[in-house]
Amino acid sequence: MRTALQLLGGLSILSSNTVHPVALVRATIRDPRGPVAHATSVIVSNDNRRAAGRLTNGVLSVALEAREGVWRPHGASGVSLTSAAFAEIGRPLETPGPLLRVPVGTAVHVTIINALRDAMWVYGLGKVRGMNDSAQVLPGATKSFDFAASDVGTFWYAARTGKDPVNSRLDRDTQLGGVIVIDPPGVQPPDRIFAVTAWAAFDSTRKTGLGPGTVIAFNGRSYPNTERLTTNEGDTTRWRFVNLSGLEHPLHLHGAYYRVNARGDGASDTLYSAADQRMVVTELVTPMQTMAMSFAPQTPGNWIFHCHIASHITDLESMERDWSAMTPSRTASLAKKPTAMSHDMHDMKGMNMDGLVMRFVVTPKGPVVANTTAARPIRLVIRSKAAVYGAYPGYSISREDKNAPADGALLLPGPLLDLIRGERVAIMLVNKSHERAAIHWHGIELESYPDGVPGVSGIGTHVLPFIEPGDSLVVPFTPPRAGTFMYHSHSNEIQQIASGIYGAIVVHDRVAPIDTSRDRVMLISDNGPNINLLTLDSLPDALLNGQRKPAPMIVPTNVPLRLRLINIRSEQAMEYAWMDGDSTATWRPVAKDGFDLPVSQATSRRASVVLNPGEIMDVEVMVPLGTTRAFRYAISGVRPKDARRVVVPVR
Repeated sequence: MRTALQLLGGLSILSSNTVHPVALVRATIRDPRGPVAHATSVIVSNDNRRAAGRLTNGVLSVALEAREGVWRPHGASGVSLTSAAFAEIGRPLETPGPLLRVPVGTAVHVTIINALRDAMWVYGLGKVRGMNDSAQVLPGATKSFDFAASDVGTFWYAARTGKDPVNSRLDRDTQLGGVIVIDPPGVQPPDRIFAVTAWAAFDSTRKTGLGPGTVIAFNGRSYPNTERLTTNEGDTTRWRFVNLSGLEHPLHLHGAYYRVNARGDGASDTLYSAADQRMVVTELVTPMQTMAMSFAPQTPGNWIFHCHIASHITDLESMERDWSAMTPSRTASLAKKPTAMSHDMHDMKGMNMDGLVMRFVVTPKGPVVANTTAARPIRLVIRSKAAVYGAYPGYSISREDKNAPADGALLLPGPLLDLIRGERVAIMLVNKSHERAAIHWHGIELESYPDGVPGVSGIGTHVLPFIEPGDSLVVPFTPPRAGTFMYHSHSNEIQQIASGIYGAIVVHDRVAPIDTSRDRVMLISDNGPNINLLTLDSLPDALLNGQRKPAPMIVPTNVPLRLRLINIRSEQAMEYAWMDGDSTATWRPVAKDGFDLPVSQATSRRASVVLNPGEIMDVEVMVPLGTTRAFRYAISGVRPKDARRVVVPVR
């Protein structure tokens, strides 16, 4: 069952779902008393490096207090939010709350003082933990919680003061939560822990419907105030994530695949065996879920890790601007010449990036040698056209060394790039649009510079610039892996991705044209930008390979058919299904994000999957002679009448 805030969606409050009118009304009228006046305590960001409490003779004792303070997720000069938070007695308030980390077998004893004016319901500190484990603490009261740390994994504790469920808190109790880690016995390899929290503010007078206090944060910090991370080339890096927000987050890594080691829900945590650990570049973490991941980056340089829902990484103030104007970009804050990187510079502010973005640097183990291999040239041209989507412009990207479009035409999607594993390409990006541009080669393991994040991608002083209107840029790379990938804008994503700057990449093991009878790209995208994030009415229809009403698929019978499923919608999760009449047929998933699935997961199953923005899956289907099949897609997580199902006959 979806929670109210999930049905309000991501920070597109639609993000991957839809609007819940009752929750919206409740959100706008909740707590008429407003915040407590004169809150003076500062809520500091907790990097989850220090374990709270005192561990003695196998017993961890922790004393916590819940009270109100001021949270500044963007730093001292950013928005100030009066919020409830936890503090270890004698220490500052923190968001996320103090880390509880113990060896397996520890007895955990937590005492909580409720210094808030309202009763508080606490979850996750009892014998069963998770969503079904709660206890009330009255204002001014103290309550003790005890549990045995009997299972290794990543867990959480959280609290609520209002009527909203703990997994869909909206504002002043959203920072009441922290991480629990139970380690196996012995010395553990180093890891980092990141908790996601959010704060929702609503304003019906604004284009987005969201107020300026709307925030999503990693460990209490919102980009560009998030922590700068460093790892070494080839070293295994281990991260844990706990989603304490009421929003869904498909978490995307640039530059490398990551291994999903464990998934949990706060009550239990499943540690995957080596044979079951899938490799991905994007993995969904839903409200109150946990994930443990690891990766070993092989390419030095500057990279980012972020949520792939566009509104979760976009400065909301930039969305209030008049993006409909067809005038040259006024945000050219980055010079065309490469500039040296600094961990202190907010180099992505010119991209209007905000929220769930972390930057990390992979330091080289030796000299970085430039690749001088001869490359096959490909020329891509980015265009825009006024008033394609109401007042808003449309965009396109076309391959002009093949089938150049008629002047002024916008082709959707961008051209399929059919590449060969190990063959180097040099892609010239020519910007004939009205604003700056950048292209990210999603899922491709490549050098940092061509990765596509202006002001970040690169190494040393060799840093990728924006492609200004009328300018061009050549990005070389060598795809090392056969599979399904995509490319898309990494500039003004909320509009450029939704309005046409995207396409599919298929990398093959050998030089051979795609057999379109047995190999189909099924790319779902938006039909224009989604500016108001609170209503289904403003949500654009989905396009399948650029079409609102796709033609029937013509396929051979009794032979394996590979469907390459791609979701590049800016906000919405989509359900893909292979139908046998009114029933769901079967298929065999074979790859996720371009990486072959473990044998244990590449098995025949019910042919339905939900992919979030930035996710890719390859599946194998068969059409027996004399049978009827159809390909169906729909918005995920909404009422059937709102799902906008489209059924494509298969002949």
